[in-house]
Amino acid sequence: MLEIEQVRANNAYIINDLAHQIWPHAFRGIISEDQIKYMLDWMYNVQTLEEQINTGQLYYVLKEFGQAKGFIGLEPNFPDAEQLRIHKLYVLPNEQGKGFGRKLLTQAIDVAFDLDLKSLHLNVNRFNESVKFYKHVGFSTIGEEDIDIGQGYLMEDYIMELRLISDK
Repeated sequence: MLEIEQVRANNAYIINDLAHQIWPHAFRGIISEDQIKYMLDWMYNVQTLEEQINTGQLYYVLKEFGQAKGFIGLEPNFPDAEQLRIHKLYVLPNEQGKGFGRKLLTQAIDVAFDLDLKSLHLNVNRFNESVKFYKHVGFSTIGEEDIDIGQGYLMEDYIMELRLISDK
């Protein structure tokens, strides 16, 4: 049985735990182990996650028979009004290919419609295999950016968008 639950600040450790299981696999061969550790400490620190949740970011965890399999992190109206930003969407490596990523993406679409937002917006590492997933489900690449994240590390990303409501 699959279920998606919203994560509250007091359960932010669930996201931290999943990220530490997923990231070494997701970014192996793309960025260094040192950069993976740096980014996990920076972006998935439990206090940081709690603060994000307490200031309006939305986190959801997908569970199968009560076991966490993946998560998504969303921020309404970022970077612009009428957009739902997907900051994070990850599924455990041994659970990929089972439709869990698509199920989490459907959750984002439902949130966007509930909030009357017109598109989903995300950044993804240009060398990550997940680019294929996003294109497959209808995202378009609308730009590229290199982001200096400190310690000499760089995020080399595509900016992608999925239009939900036409501007016509």
